[in-house]
Amino acid sequence: MRLLTICFFLCAFTSLYGQVPEIVFSTQKNYTKREVHITMRDGVKLFTIIYEPNDKLQDYPIMMIRTPYSVAPYGQDNFGNSLGPNIEFAKEGFVFVYQDVRGKYKSEGDFIANRPYIQHKKKQETDESSDTYDTIDWLVKHIKSNKKVGIWGVSSPGFYASMSLIDSHPNLKAVSPQAPVTDWFLGDDRHHNGAFMLMGSFSFLSSFGKIRDSIGTRHPGGYAAYHTTDGYDFYLKSGPLKNFNQKYLLGKSVLWNEMMNNPDYNDYWKDRSYTRYLNKVKPHVLVVGGWFDQEDLYGPLKTYAALAKAPGHQVSLVMGPWYHGSWTRGEGNALGNLDFNANTSRFYRGEIELKFFKKHLKDNKIPAIDPVSIFVTGANEWNSFNQWPPEESKMTPLYLSANQKLSFQKPIEINNGYAKYIGDPQKPVPYTAEKTLMRGFQYMFEDQIFASRRPDVLVFETEVLTADVKIMGNIQANLFVSSTGTDADFVVKLIDVYPYDKESKLSDCQCLIRGEVMRAKYRNSFSKAEPLVPNQIANVSFDMQDAAHVFKKGHKIMVQIQSSWFPLVDRNPQKFLNIYEANESDFETHEHTIYFNQNHASNIILPIFK
Repeated sequence: MRLLTICFFLCAFTSLYGQVPEIVFSTQKNYTKREVHITMRDGVKLFTIIYEPNDKLQDYPIMMIRTPYSVAPYGQDNFGNSLGPNIEFAKEGFVFVYQDVRGKYKSEGDFIANRPYIQHKKKQETDESSDTYDTIDWLVKHIKSNKKVGIWGVSSPGFYASMSLIDSHPNLKAVSPQAPVTDWFLGDDRHHNGAFMLMGSFSFLSSFGKIRDSIGTRHPGGYAAYHTTDGYDFYLKSGPLKNFNQKYLLGKSVLWNEMMNNPDYNDYWKDRSYTRYLNKVKPHVLVVGGWFDQEDLYGPLKTYAALAKAPGHQVSLVMGPWYHGSWTRGEGNALGNLDFNANTSRFYRGEIELKFFKKHLKDNKIPAIDPVSIFVTGANEWNSFNQWPPEESKMTPLYLSANQKLSFQKPIEINNGYAKYIGDPQKPVPYTAEKTLMRGFQYMFEDQIFASRRPDVLVFETEVLTADVKIMGNIQANLFVSSTGTDADFVVKLIDVYPYDKESKLSDCQCLIRGEVMRAKYRNSFSKAEPLVPNQIANVSFDMQDAAHVFKKGHKIMVQIQSSWFPLVDRNPQKFLNIYEANESDFETHEHTIYFNQNHASNIILPIFK
């Protein structure tokens, strides 16, 4: 039901003038704001802002977000332009609750990033699950509402949304983790398959990782003295990773220090990954992610996978053609030269997100959203399924073969099939053709022609496709490699090669569909690094994450392989050691070999949808 103030206005206007005007919705005119401190079970007080509808004739449900990024604007009379996940929520009518998490901004306590969940908590022990529970318990007792609570959040707030599902409060009915931070070592933000995501981590942790000097509203500020617009040059000249603390951070970023002190997948990382606890979830869940998310593509996919395994699960998944959080704003009809022929973000906000929360918090008679809604790039269409990946997807190897070819047939060469290239850490392969200081998101779908022309990038491609090839699900790289060094990174990129068409913006584009890196020393275990044996063949297999894409008839499928992706990923010295303690002299040039014969048939495993 819409807020009654809007209804009265529209009815009165229509009776006088015979038409409904388009009006600008004002949160300040329709809501009352108050600021409170809610006491947790250990006595710590968390700063919380509550926006309540002025209409008191009915009881509204509660929509809550918990964030480390500030609940500004602060002050009883200061209102933002919108409330909730999008403006339609404010028009629809909810009680909105915003909370600074423990240790951030105006909340008391100490901040711990991705705070570990504590099983079998003692009476006053706390984690993000208990803080959420205590907050909801206070809200339903002290606020006029219908006693139903929903939670949403994007990125780090998505992590807090996920944590609310564990030992959830009985009044929590609907939760939407969106691009949730899930595992900072295996696939989100800070590392991918053990390789350190340098560019995004340095800029982010230079501010987010600081300990605040006081409780308040001041942002800690991050490193800004780059004195250049060329990120490739800045990071290369900065040298080994340990230089960043010595030159720029000066030991003040606690989180950077923790990254450097935990180079392997130890308990520090494992304790911060929550998916193993998502086995007894009671609320309805809507997991959301974007195929071009430069930060947290891993999180929604693995969170959904964990929830979908639980008996009697009530989880839905939405994956759209979006970069990080872009579904919350704009139309979502294009990215760069990619035209999706649909307003995907607007569709999601109105036809999926709003309906999901209305159904479970307001009116159970509203039809349920589809279990899985997937936007398929290339075909530019929404597909609906009962599960992800769909049952019709078959894992199919696409083999590297001689003469830079790709084939669904295994190579016939017995021993001779291989290709070599030189990896030089002093001349790493750039991750983008653009001159940029900040990571951006465009590289997620960028034309890879700039990389394919380098001698340290191997290129393989199919013949021109005679029929569409549709992939729906997880992509795996399965390489057989050797190196003259004792460690190396292997970057694999899956690419859609468009045909020449002078009328098309994508003419001859080597458009990236999915790219991923693997640090070879973790090939057998992320917890126990092992050196490569020089000149000895090793199997390096890794998760390239999921995709939903159609390689159209007339296109080609391309795979590029390289050993650096800079400065998106830190440089591997190509020498077995703790890279976070490496000196400049440790960086070595080595030759790497990729094999494609019957005994060592390197391939990319694609989820072909029939």
